[in-house]
This record gives sequence, C-alpha cells and structure tokens, in this order.
Amino acid sequence: MLKILSLAAVQSVCLVLGQVFLKYVMARMQPFGWTWTFWGSLLANWQFALCGLFFLCGSLLWIYMLKTWPFSVIYPLSSLSYVFGMAAAVLFFHESVPAARWAGVALIMAGCCLVVK
Repeated sequence: MLKILSLAAVQSVCLVLGQVFLKYVMARMQPFGWTWTFWGSLLANWQFALCGLFFLCGSLLWIYMLKTWPFSVIYPLSSLSYVFGMAAAVLFFHESVPAARWAGVALIMAGCCLVVK
C-alpha cells in the first residue's frame, strides 16, 4: 500500500511541477499567437524544457503504475495532483486558498487512503 501511494504522490508531484513551470513560462511570454516568433521563443525557453521533463517523468511513472496495479486503484490516486496543485498555488504563486477548499483537499486525501486499502 505504501509503495503505490508513494509512487502516486511522486507522479502527481511531477505533473504539478510541470504545470508550475508551464505557468511561469506563459506568464513571462508574449501573448499567445500562431507566429514563428512566439513558438521559437517558447521552444528555446529552458523552463519550458524543464516542464516537458517533469511531464515525461510523470508519464513514465504512470505507465509503470498502469502495468503494475489495477486501474480502479491507480486512477483515483491521480487526484493527488489536486492536493499538490493547491499547495503549489500557495507556495509558488502566493494565492490565498479559503478553508472550504482545504476541506475539499482533506476529503480527497481521505478518499485516496480508502482506495488503496
């Protein structure tokens, strides 16, 4: 149980870090457009490359998890990314999160614990 929960947590953290770096990149980029300038500056950005690396790691872990455990167990665990996403919003983007959302996060965590039992 601890192994699957740990792997699901690492996989979710990888996905969230990918999203965090993508958010950083897009906040500093010129407005989105279908121009060579936009896409060239995006593809040359090291933070965008790091974003892709985190997504790749998360996807490889997901493939391993799909092969190893039942889908009905691992898919609900992907909701851990909501938990880590909320934490990232506070830590990296200094967003304020109301208590009701934290209560929702607690319910997600409780549900994940029930799924792996």
